[in-house]
Amino acid sequence: MGRGPDTASDRGDGGGAGVRARPPRGRNAAVVLDLLRVAGDEGVSRLELAERAGLTPQGVSKIVARLRAEGLVTDAGRRASTGGKPATVLRLVPGAGAAVGVHLERDALVAVVVDLAGRVVAERRTAVDFAAGVEAVVELVAREVRVLAGGALGGGARAEGAPAAGGLAVTTPVAGAAAEDVPAEAAPAPGTPAGTAPAEAAPAAGAPMGAAQGAAVAAGREVHVSGGGQVEGFPVAVLGVGVALPGPLDHVRGVLHRVTGYPAWDGYPLRDALAARLGLLVVVDKDTNAAALGLALSGGGAESFAYLHLGTGLGAGLVLGGGLHRGARTGAGEFGHQVVLLDGPACECGDRGCLEALCLAAVARGDLDEAARVLGTGAGNLVSLLDIDRVLLGGRTVAAAEDVFVRGVRAAVAARTRREGARTQVGVALAPGGERSVAEGAAQLVLAPLFGRAGGA
Repeated sequence: MGRGPDTASDRGDGGGAGVRARPPRGRNAAVVLDLLRVAGDEGVSRLELAERAGLTPQGVSKIVARLRAEGLVTDAGRRASTGGKPATVLRLVPGAGAAVGVHLERDALVAVVVDLAGRVVAERRTAVDFAAGVEAVVELVAREVRVLAGGALGGGARAEGAPAAGGLAVTTPVAGAAAEDVPAEAAPAPGTPAGTAPAEAAPAAGAPMGAAQGAAVAAGREVHVSGGGQVEGFPVAVLGVGVALPGPLDHVRGVLHRVTGYPAWDGYPLRDALAARLGLLVVVDKDTNAAALGLALSGGGAESFAYLHLGTGLGAGLVLGGGLHRGARTGAGEFGHQVVLLDGPACECGDRGCLEALCLAAVARGDLDEAARVLGTGAGNLVSLLDIDRVLLGGRTVAAAEDVFVRGVRAAVAARTRREGARTQVGVALAPGGERSVAEGAAQLVLAPLFGRAGGA
């Protein structure tokens, strides 16, 4: 399939000293970078890139030259070709950039650093108490991001004491991008202080650094993002922070609509508050949307699927036709609040008989088989309504009894599809990534636009 003509930025506008890992301007550059991401360590030649992207070899060469100058692409050896000299193989440089992903729940926080290849470099977990107040929790999140990013990527941040709004935090290094992933030509110039980045355009007057960029990323628009070098303690390679938490919320403005049981959070501008503290791009979205985006980027094979998250609440992330589905008012995925029992038990949302209320009540009674049956009923509704290919399960409650939930949901979905005469069964499985799948997806809220894979509107 053909692509549009090269834009000015696709033609290569050069790059300054040091790694400038930032979303390239232009769709074609993003397409090329995404093809390199998918190719992984095996790499891909310029000719293969041109064929897969629908671009001319000359256009690809110009794009690659610019991406190499920015430290995002490097040579990966040579490969024999038919009828000519061996072709140079290119690959993405995973360590040229990274994002922090945060999964924030009422009582816990999971944060990860994810490199450009989607690999988790480090993770950190700590207890959270929303009752401690909005400012205390937001300050805790900011501190955890500083410690995690600094420790994983060499920014120099250090943990000092236990978090005020939570419990003991533990940082776990994860096998990921090594130092050699960053090409020598992309290293900072001698004498350049660690963590400095080339000057970028300042945000609009009165706006916290990262807020305007965060809104653009959330809305699916391409932006130039500096590596965060203006902020002491952050390495150049940190592109931003993605934060995922239960909805409902406004992902474009990064404002929470409602946090049940904690009215002080209602209408809170979480994105701007964190951007002001960190000086980095911040993107906020629902936990289920973040997880679904991450799963879609990981190449699970299903074009259309539902991610069902059962933890302290119940929600869904929907990927339809390969893209994240938000709906006309961006409220798609409030799966737990479909009424399945008229005049049923009261739900925290104010309605009665919601799927979430029935499911959590069964969990509270210790009847996990019933909880799985209720969850399966809701999953069957989604399958019938949307004709999706697959159902993926995640969340702490599911993780505590994986076999029970997979078996129960699978049975309910299979019974529904048989009654409807479906020729093929809909797969039901655990979401890859386990309890950190939401945090990984949150990091992809920042990284996905780099590859032209931002979430849908």
